[in-house]
Amino acid sequence: MKEVVHIGSRAAAGPDLQELMARVARGDQRAFSSVYDVVAAPVLGVVRAVLRDHAQSEEVTQEVLVEVWRTVPRYREDRGTAMNWILTLAHRRAIDRVRSVEAASAREHKAALLAHTPAFDEVSEQVETRLEREQVRRCLRTLTEVQRQSVSLAYYRGLTYRQVAELLSLPLGTVKTRLRDGLIRLRDCLGVSA
Repeated sequence: MKEVVHIGSRAAAGPDLQELMARVARGDQRAFSSVYDVVAAPVLGVVRAVLRDHAQSEEVTQEVLVEVWRTVPRYREDRGTAMNWILTLAHRRAIDRVRSVEAASAREHKAALLAHTPAFDEVSEQVETRLEREQVRRCLRTLTEVQRQSVSLAYYRGLTYRQVAELLSLPLGTVKTRLRDGLIRLRDCLGVSA
């Protein structure tokens, strides 16, 4: 024999919740109004116990009651009381809200961290640039004087081969050869593969 437990100060007069649920399943809006009156406070209590936020608790309670209206045909009396079914829906919806809020908070935190993270590490970028410059200088010192002058004028000052030849008072072919040889030696020194 099942024991009937009434939530509230006294048992409600009129049809019991099981009977009201059957009528709601057939689309009876008046029966739903009665169900609402009977279960709204217990649902709010369960939701508030999980969420601990009054405004969100009221919002989730409304969502639960709308869900009851939409899904009441799924309720099966042989699996438990209507009140337990509704309170289970309420508890699940409240837990879903907690998880949703936590996930949103985690996303916002991650976005905030990404917003404050520089696109690259400026210090390591400066160190790499300095090391590369030093390596290029070291490799330039391995060139002959004519090769070093030709490479410096052509690549650091932006002069053409003809201008380099005129400035160094060398034939154009000699400058081109010195540049080619100098660049090959630089490439080998820097460890760049062709």
